[in-house]
Amino acid sequence: MTKVAVILFPGTNCELDTVEALGNLGADAQIVWHSDSDLAGFDGVVLPGGFAHGDYLRTGAIARLSPVMKGVASMAEAGRPVLGICNGFQILCEAGLLPGGFIANRGLSFLCKWVDLEVADQGSILTAGMQRGTHLRLPLNSYEGNFVAGSREVRVVLTYRDNLNGSEHAAAAVANEAGNVVGVMPHPERASADWLGSADGNLLLGSFLQAAAA
Repeated sequence: MTKVAVILFPGTNCELDTVEALGNLGADAQIVWHSDSDLAGFDGVVLPGGFAHGDYLRTGAIARLSPVMKGVASMAEAGRPVLGICNGFQILCEAGLLPGGFIANRGLSFLCKWVDLEVADQGSILTAGMQRGTHLRLPLNSYEGNFVAGSREVRVVLTYRDNLNGSEHAAAAVANEAGNVVGVMPHPERASADWLGSADGNLLLGSFLQAAAA
């Protein structure tokens, strides 16, 4: 069984949703406290959404200093799948595992709504096997969700069809050059059943688990 670490920082609030969604897809998902640095034995790792350390300094800026990030970086360097969702995406950027960063949404408002996405790159651990142009529907919940690339080259794997938060390149998900580290701002774990509004998140999480099992 594929074993996935779901990292819990002080202020994380989506860890149980993430564990349940991965578990429903057949994974052994286990919560790992941020002070643990050893992720040996895990096939992949997810940094879930929430407000790590209350976002008191800057989203993800404190969490990137946690001991567990050494283990996350080691997994990334080894080519293992690393996924950051919402706040986890912000942490991966702060840690330098993904390019770019985040500022407040266009309009300076917290966005809490379903958004339509499009697959822009099928070569990442989040989108492998999916055709470019595939449409997905996921819930978005963020205030600092406006992705800024600046002068950095960015590999965008999912785009917003209606770029509500103002992200550069309409980026909803970004991967590293190798494609094994991905950050996604909308929440795939909250779109894991039709009765929730969409089950499209299973396509993304299923791709992640296939990469972890490989």
